[in-house]
Amino acid sequence: MSKTPLALVQMRSGTDPERNIDDAESMIREAAGAGAKLVLTPEVTNLVQKDATALFAALRTPEADPGAKRLSTLAGELKIDILAGSMAFSGKDGRAVNRAMLFGPDGALKAHYDKIHMFDVAIGGGEIWSESTNYAPGSRAVIAEAAGLKLGLTICYDVRFAYLYRALALGGAEAITVPAAFTRPTGKAHWEILLRARAIETGSFILAPAQGGVHEDGRKTWGRSMVVGPWGDVVGVLDHDEPGILHAEIDVEDVRSARQRIPALKGGREFTGP
Repeated sequence: MSKTPLALVQMRSGTDPERNIDDAESMIREAAGAGAKLVLTPEVTNLVQKDATALFAALRTPEADPGAKRLSTLAGELKIDILAGSMAFSGKDGRAVNRAMLFGPDGALKAHYDKIHMFDVAIGGGEIWSESTNYAPGSRAVIAEAAGLKLGLTICYDVRFAYLYRALALGGAEAITVPAAFTRPTGKAHWEILLRARAIETGSFILAPAQGGVHEDGRKTWGRSMVVGPWGDVVGVLDHDEPGILHAEIDVEDVRSARQRIPALKGGREFTGP
């Protein structure tokens, strides 16, 4: 089986959705021109805005959002799969949704996934995040086909919940996406370790496009977009937090090989306690 050429787009999204989509489109076009058949963007591609009033003033529903329409059109024009790793949209309960959207080579929406696990943490040093205040969590795991791969969709903080990744792998996912906007303290300490652990546990490729740098609203993100192989090897990484494109080719046969060598997905046992 031939390898799948793909690209991860690393961004530094700001407070202007139109400009953010301009930046994403430019890099997606560049990636497709270099041969990528699947291009992935990071979490909150369309808007990084920590001020709640400004956030909700800028949000649109998924159906009305001009950025989503542009990416759909772009996928159809370039005849590639595009995963908008996530975009912020207005939701139905007064809160926003943090949603990944997969557009196919015909421009149609193949699948969407709403982030299940909310980033409600107190990191230390006065850094506190309460994502669930402004965002409603999702409740459904999603697998979809893209560029000949079975993709499991996750977003950022989901990576700390191994059971979701196991469920996706048991459901047939060969590659699992982790678009992110990791904080610098947690990124430095845990980003690579968590990505490699999820790859090893599931025998899956991990595709993790990231936000990076100091954003307009003052947020600081870690960057280091990464592709990890099913044996836990780092296939490729952008070793910085600047905007850029990470190209990689992955072979689904590596998934089958890793799962045969370490059949952990078949080796689970029921237990009681503690």
